[in-house]
Amino acid sequence: MTGSSQPVFFFLIINAVILQGICYNQNDTYVRIEIYFRMVLSISSVVIKSYRGYFPIRIIGIDPGIAIVGFGIVDLEGSRLKPVQYGCIETPAHTEQGERLLMIHESLNQLIEKYKPNQMAVERLFFNRNVTTAFNVAEARGVIILTGVQHKLSIAEYTPLQVKQAIVGYGKAEKRQVQEMVRMFLNLKEIPKPDDVADALAVAICHGHSNSLNDKIKEGIPK
Repeated sequence: MTGSSQPVFFFLIINAVILQGICYNQNDTYVRIEIYFRMVLSISSVVIKSYRGYFPIRIIGIDPGIAIVGFGIVDLEGSRLKPVQYGCIETPAHTEQGERLLMIHESLNQLIEKYKPNQMAVERLFFNRNVTTAFNVAEARGVIILTGVQHKLSIAEYTPLQVKQAIVGYGKAEKRQVQEMVRMFLNLKEIPKPDDVADALAVAICHGHSNSLNDKIKEGIPK
């Protein structure tokens, strides 16, 4: 028997034993049924926790843009992060805004259908002096979030400050510092290029850390 099948086998044996206890003791069946379900819930919780690493959360991180949309897909296995795929969606210059938004939607749609992430993390916009660029990127960001919602992904948003704090531990860290930490976290041979890709992976890592922290907080709250 493999190590991965042992918890399930143990779980089934316990269920069978408890069920027999119910069948052979009809006088206090209702009490035993209640005990049975309590034990099942308790054992299920243990099994689920032991299998958390076998059923990873798949996160797609997005760095929004109109010319280049960076994406990074990672698996969160327990507290470990593993890269799955990363790259960018590019739209040609001098193309109508509507066409570029459609390209982003279709390309992202294909990525989600192929890699099947569970969650999406998107970087929030920050103040940009070029108002036209800011509006264009905001429209692209709206299309990105809409695409995620259409696929029923949970959506999380993080500011650049939050991402830097999660990756480097310092909100005013330099871009190069963030990129190097992304490389180290995911055990990559080199920093992903262009910068939009590294930024997208940073957002995915930030969300992964947030998931891990939330799990730890929940485990620490007394029932």
